[in-house]
Amino acid sequence: MIDSAMRERLERIKARDAEITELMMSPEVLGDHKLMAKYGKEQSGLQQTVQAFAQYEAAERFYAEAKEMYETESESELKEMAEMEMAENSEKIEKLTEDLRVLLIPRDPSDDFDAIIEIRGAAGGDEGNIFAGDLYRMYTRYAESLGYKCEVVEASQSENGGYTLISFIVKGQEPFRHFKFESGAHRVQRVPKTETQGRIHTSTATVLVLADVEEEEIDIDPNDLEIDTMRSSGAGGQHVNKTDSAVRIVHKPTGIAVKVQDGRSQHANRDQAMRIIRARVFEHHQQQLQAERNENRQSKIGRGDRSEKIRTYNYPQNRVSDHRIGLTLQKLDIIMEGKMDEIIAALLAEEQREILEQGV
Repeated sequence: MIDSAMRERLERIKARDAEITELMMSPEVLGDHKLMAKYGKEQSGLQQTVQAFAQYEAAERFYAEAKEMYETESESELKEMAEMEMAENSEKIEKLTEDLRVLLIPRDPSDDFDAIIEIRGAAGGDEGNIFAGDLYRMYTRYAESLGYKCEVVEASQSENGGYTLISFIVKGQEPFRHFKFESGAHRVQRVPKTETQGRIHTSTATVLVLADVEEEEIDIDPNDLEIDTMRSSGAGGQHVNKTDSAVRIVHKPTGIAVKVQDGRSQHANRDQAMRIIRARVFEHHQQQLQAERNENRQSKIGRGDRSEKIRTYNYPQNRVSDHRIGLTLQKLDIIMEGKMDEIIAALLAEEQREILEQGV
């Protein structure tokens, strides 16, 4: 059963849900689309907990009624029915208590955002670029299995296959939650197609995952931005034109720079560049906060930077190893088809364990 402190938290969530429902019916909110979306998003995040708590309260009430019947009835048949009802609701209470404990674990506020994913071929030349293409295919298939949509932002194809750079946005419900631990260096061990001696080579591709934050989530002073337009160049995406449509934006306080040229127009490139600037500045601030929190204790999984080797994909042994959590799976062929659920579930479970360990 839940204790008094847990019940108090659940009552507050229930009250906030009711408060939001009232607010969303007010003329002020009904006439403000942004405010309506903000409250709708907040309420959506509370619904699972509110519903589980309602089920818990119902099971608690049925248990109490069955117990009263058991203690007051003299007829054996009715007592037996009451006993069965008590046992059934006792099981429900136990299960719902555990469900509620998990639901009350503080969530990463970024989880609800769309995810901007950037993959670059790194060490290993052509093989690193080919592996970057393999990762892109793996991620898009995993995204599709979750009902997400993917939209390419920028792509520079490699002459021998794969990408020197591929950047795309994953849209849906909680994409960042499912991809946030993918940032870092991914190492592949296999025999390249160009290898005539059959030797195994080691190559890498780097992944960066950013939260696609809304404009109101982060305050960027327009005076802090340096915006230039220039002629699009390079292989780029299929819609690159030869006008001055490429846009480069520099956030002067952090030195973060973004160039986008694959859109159909300068306006589209500017919108995408601003989107990525917001995401990168937000991530910069998040990393600073994380560094402060982890001063005394380092998270195992964290949000890796490009230099951190997080995973090895060994083709000869059909093996994938995530070095952060010590997970090794002998099913590389399946995982590369986008069936990443087991890895992501293990990383999310580790995140929950760390939060509980910190006593949050």
